[in-house]
Amino acid sequence: MIARYVTPWKYQRERREAERVRALKLRDGDACARCRRPIRFDLPAGSDQGARIEEIVPTAAGAKPDLANLRLTHRRCNASGIDHTEEVTERIRRKNEAELFARSKKRKRA
Repeated sequence: MIARYVTPWKYQRERREAERVRALKLRDGDACARCRRPIRFDLPAGSDQGARIEEIVPTAAGAKPDLANLRLTHRRCNASGIDHTEEVTERIRRKNEAELFARSKKRKRA
């Protein structure tokens, strides 16, 4: 807790981000907006399956993004350099759903 007094701006930034994540989780649920798989909120910061806040439409530099313009994604789904077109996002979503259905059919047969 001494870090709160040594670096108060970092503590405030982390607290604001945690509040945003909580609000977005209540609004959208705990699924990733890109791949629709559940986000793990118990993982340490920096984990690729952890939550990351993503802007839907980029805002101007220095402007605070509105909560309606934010969504939760996995860190791996929001990595820089990913093709963010709607077509690619839909193809990835369908592929992930097909894998989930294939796994559930294998479990029923066994």
